[in-house]
Amino acid sequence: MKSFFHYISYLQYPLLLIGLYFAFQPFIIGIGHFKENPDLSLQNLNSLLIFMGLAVSFSSLQDSARVQNKFLKRIWRHPIKGKVLIAIICIQILFLLAFGLFGYYFKKDVATKDIFIGVMVFGIGMFGYLKTAIEIFEHHRIDKNE
Repeated sequence: MKSFFHYISYLQYPLLLIGLYFAFQPFIIGIGHFKENPDLSLQNLNSLLIFMGLAVSFSSLQDSARVQNKFLKRIWRHPIKGKVLIAIICIQILFLLAFGLFGYYFKKDVATKDIFIGVMVFGIGMFGYLKTAIEIFEHHRIDKNE
């Protein structure tokens, strides 16, 4: 079952590509088209945030016993660097959720509220990434595993 979820985690890459499509769509279609339709750029930003949040959620399904590259392995093996990275992820989540909630409740127009919903979806997706980061840190740190 563990390997099944690990393989499902590879769905993060198509979701990232879809998110990148929404990020680069103004350059693909033409910026002039977006100047005529300003709501379209807000819709693209919202779609970008939602797909990035989904991609980060799917990345949390990966096998925490594996590390993707040597750079990350050096970070997760070191007790202080791993704790700092986990703290940075926590601060990002707190900022995204607070910013999203604040904007959602204090903005009146629908288009801007949709952006803040996308920010909250991205923040919620980061929770799964935080859980995986903690598991990877516990599994790979040198001071606990010797």
